[in-house]
Amino acid sequence: MHAPAPKPAIPPAFFGETVTWVHHWTDRLFSFRCTRDPALRFVAGQFAMIGLMVNGKPLVRAYSMVSPPWDEELEFLSIKVQDGPLTSRLQHIQPGDTVLIGKKPTGTLLTENLLPGKTLWFLATGTGLAPFMSLIREPEVYEKYERVVLCHTVREVKELAYRDTISKDLPEHEFLGEMLRGKLIYYPSVTREPFPVQGRITTLIESGKVFADLGLPAISPERDRVMICGSEALNADVTAMLEARGFVEGNNSKPGTYVVEKAFVTK
Repeated sequence: MHAPAPKPAIPPAFFGETVTWVHHWTDRLFSFRCTRDPALRFVAGQFAMIGLMVNGKPLVRAYSMVSPPWDEELEFLSIKVQDGPLTSRLQHIQPGDTVLIGKKPTGTLLTENLLPGKTLWFLATGTGLAPFMSLIREPEVYEKYERVVLCHTVREVKELAYRDTISKDLPEHEFLGEMLRGKLIYYPSVTREPFPVQGRITTLIESGKVFADLGLPAISPERDRVMICGSEALNADVTAMLEARGFVEGNNSKPGTYVVEKAFVTK
């Protein structure tokens, strides 16, 4: 009898965690959960380098935590790219498999990188939703802002990951429900299929439709704060739009009126 092949050693910069749950939203989109080492500390909105051991070496990409900091497990949202070095492999993980989780989360989508304001806008496309799923379950966010608006744009309706979690489960959550009811506004939009709100979020902001739909004044740097996470095109378009309105980018050394996450998995 052959002994089972030894598991590859986990490099010191990573925790080796066990997959506990996998959910495939579409043929291009999936989520998974894994165990969390008690030593891992992160702030809502941050990302970590995560991935797999491939041929004895770590193959990793930056992934934002979907799970809030108080969750005992970690959750991630990922695309599937059939010839992508990492996601072509990661999409096949099963409960019991080992994933690598980087020990040093980082990122710019932190409330401390924003100056105080009244309304906090989250603008996401596709899997850019991930950090905002963590942030909308962080009690501190609701202590700092009068309202939180989560705008999520995808191509097809089935790509609206976590739609039921946001619209149905969270308002009924035993701890968070009371805090976010009346404060959290969810505004999904779809670009390639019929849906109550159609179009890119940039178009919906420029046309004023989003503000008319929600009964809110147009965004201004005096009152509003914005976090952006999505494709390079979204980041560039929204950044230009905000700066034309007088918004100033914040970062880990100086808070501003908007922040953008540039780490985004495309492969």
